[in-house]
Amino acid sequence: MRVYKDKKIIITGHTGFKGSWLALWLNYLGAEVIGISDELLDEPSNFVSSGIGNLVKTYKTDIRDTKKIRDIILDEEPDFIFHLAAQALVKESYVNPVETMSINAIGTANVLNALRELNNKVVAIFITSDKVYDNLEWSWGYRENDLIGGKDPYSASKGMAEIAIKSFFNSFLSTKSNLTIGITRAGNVIGGGDWAKDRIVPDCMKSWSKGNFVEIRNPNSTRPWQHVLEPISGYLCLANKLFESSNLNGEAFNFGPPANNNFSVSRLIDEMSNFWGNIGWLDASNENHAHEANLLKLNCDKALAELSWSPALDFKTTVEYTVNWYREYYTSKKSMLTFSLNQIKSYTQAAKNLKIPWADE
Repeated sequence: MRVYKDKKIIITGHTGFKGSWLALWLNYLGAEVIGISDELLDEPSNFVSSGIGNLVKTYKTDIRDTKKIRDIILDEEPDFIFHLAAQALVKESYVNPVETMSINAIGTANVLNALRELNNKVVAIFITSDKVYDNLEWSWGYRENDLIGGKDPYSASKGMAEIAIKSFFNSFLSTKSNLTIGITRAGNVIGGGDWAKDRIVPDCMKSWSKGNFVEIRNPNSTRPWQHVLEPISGYLCLANKLFESSNLNGEAFNFGPPANNNFSVSRLIDEMSNFWGNIGWLDASNENHAHEANLLKLNCDKALAELSWSPALDFKTTVEYTVNWYREYYTSKKSMLTFSLNQIKSYTQAAKNLKIPWADE
């Protein structure tokens, strides 16, 4: 992680759930972080609760604004770019499918287009989703060379983004000696500071903090749950590898939990309840909801083989980290900066205890 000290790093979507944790971690590592987002969020959000706006330089810009995105990237001349800006909600994609596709596909193309003109050395990491795969709901994990698909508008929009990445890479960017590109796929991330609509953890935390039951749409669906810091550590590992060598230029990597972290939604809620205090939930699965996959798993062997990356937290600890963050938020009513940094330090120590190479000093 030392590579990031004193580096200039652009994060698109730095006010979002993943983006805010990435911005905080990179700032802690000594990087100069520059954020691009069209939303400067009010509370509740990790970005505001942890005071991340005071730690980074922010451009309030729509990722679909081709000229502004180009100008920011060319003016700043970053050492690294992490592209996370997206419409990230499956249910919202059914309500506004064209906007979802526009943000996720055109936004990605705008960042790629700016890279065509950038002449300084730069590593660009594009964060897509595990939902890019043509999900047949089979019991084994998808590998990076499996087919891209998309049965719902959100999945399709991420598939479009990956097609744009492949097209720009092969047409314009693969021959640029100053540039290396990586693609990451992860999903079902939980952790403190997520208040997005129609997500399981935020729905539970908001309801339980008021002493209310929560309604759950798909309690029997199985997901590979992982803490937000797990894939972020993968993004940082990949960016470091590409900074050192171009051997993996243009390749995609899955970042997910071990196979034994695949649990049903109902099991996740029950585990959260154990840490929060026993407040129940209601089964709303008989109501009419938009299609969501029941099973989706990733094979992460490539990340282990090429990056020496592996997850550091088991399921119980993942849930404990998550619930503890919200408990602190709702009880202390203070800035979450120190608490969030301590979770990053604790996560790093957990990786170090497992002798995961990126955590070595």
